[in-house]
Amino acid sequence: MRKIKTAVIGAGFMGKVHTEGIRRLGNVEVAGVAAVSKEEAEQFGRTMHVERTTDNYMELIEDPEIEAVHVCTPNVLHAPVTKAAIEAGKHVLCEKPLAMNAAEAEEMLKLARKKRIVHCVNHNLRYYPVLQHVRQMIAAGELGEILVVQGTYSQDWLLYDTDYNWRLESKENGPLRALADIGSHWMDLVQHLTGLRITALCADMETFHKKRKKPKRAIETFAGKKLKPEDYKEVRIDTDDFGMVLLHLGRRARGAYTVSQVNAGCKNRFQIEIFGTKAGVIWNQEMPDQLWIGHRNEPNEWLVKDPALLMGPAAGFADLPGGHSEGYDDAHKQVYKRFYARVADPKAPVDYPTFEDGLWGMKLLDKILESYKTRSWVKVK
Repeated sequence: MRKIKTAVIGAGFMGKVHTEGIRRLGNVEVAGVAAVSKEEAEQFGRTMHVERTTDNYMELIEDPEIEAVHVCTPNVLHAPVTKAAIEAGKHVLCEKPLAMNAAEAEEMLKLARKKRIVHCVNHNLRYYPVLQHVRQMIAAGELGEILVVQGTYSQDWLLYDTDYNWRLESKENGPLRALADIGSHWMDLVQHLTGLRITALCADMETFHKKRKKPKRAIETFAGKKLKPEDYKEVRIDTDDFGMVLLHLGRRARGAYTVSQVNAGCKNRFQIEIFGTKAGVIWNQEMPDQLWIGHRNEPNEWLVKDPALLMGPAAGFADLPGGHSEGYDDAHKQVYKRFYARVADPKAPVDYPTFEDGLWGMKLLDKILESYKTRSWVKVK
C-alpha cells in the first residue's frame, strides 16, 4: 500500500490523539502540524516528533504532497478549515461536533460532495469491538423490537469553578457544550447501533457555575488542576454543565439520557442501555471490553471482548485476541484505518461516519437548543 501524507490542524489534546492514531496505521505519515502559535506548534513538534510545524494551516493545506487533513481545532474553526482543505482537494477527517450549527455543516457536506473528496466526522466511539457486536445482535433480531434506550455520558473534569477549557466559551465552542461535546457521541451511537433515527425530543440543561476562573495562559484539555489563584481571572459562563434529553427513537421506542461534566468520580462514563422485547444490553466506556446482556427467563450474561466470539463483521473491529484490552485509542485507529482505505482506493467501502452523519447530529443539537428555549417537545424531520 502506498504512503499517504496527512496534516493535523490543531495541537491540543485531540491533535495528540489523532497523531498517535495515524502513526499506528503504518502507511500514513504525519507530514506536518499547525497550531494557534509558532511556540505551541514547535512544542507539539518536539513532543510528538513532527518535523514540520507552523502557525498557518494554509501552508499545509496548499502543499500538493499532502492528501488529507485532520481538523482538531476548536469548533468555531471546523467549517473554515475544512472548507479551505476541500477547496484544495484534500480529504478531510473532522472532529465532532462537525460545525457550530446545522447550516455550517450543510455547507461543508455540499462542498465535499461537489469536490468528491473523502469526508469523515470522528465519531470514533462507535468502534469499540463489543459495540459492533451489539450492532450485529440488533440487526440479527436478538434483542427483538427495541423499546427503551437510556444512559449517560458523565465526566468530572469541569466540576470546580477553577476548571477551564475553550469549550466553556460559546464563541469558540457553540451555544451547547456538554450536550454537544459528549451528548453528540451518545445520540450518534444509539442511532448507529439500533438503526433507528431520533424523531422527537425534549431537552433541559443547567449551568451550575455561572462564573469560572479562567487561566491567564492557555492550558490543554483535562489539564490545569495545579494552577494557583493568581493564575486566574473570573469570567461569566454561557454554556451548559449538564443536560438531559427525553427522546423518541424510530416509530415506537422511547428513551432518555443525561450528560454532565460535573459528576464527581466519573472520568469518562459513557454508558448506553438498549432494551428490546427479547433481551437488553448495557455497555460502559470505563469498562470497554465488557458487555452485559440481560434476559427475562434465563441467567444474564457478561461477554468479554474476544474476536472469536464476536458476531460477523464485528470481529473485524478487534485487532487483538481475547483478554487483550482495546480501548479509546483503538477506537480512533479503527476509524482512521477505514477512512484511509477509502483515500487509497475510492472503491473501498464507506465504513466510517461521514459528513452526512455530522450534519444529522448538528440538526439534532439545533433541535435540543430549540426545545430548551421553547420549553417543549420538538419533532425532528
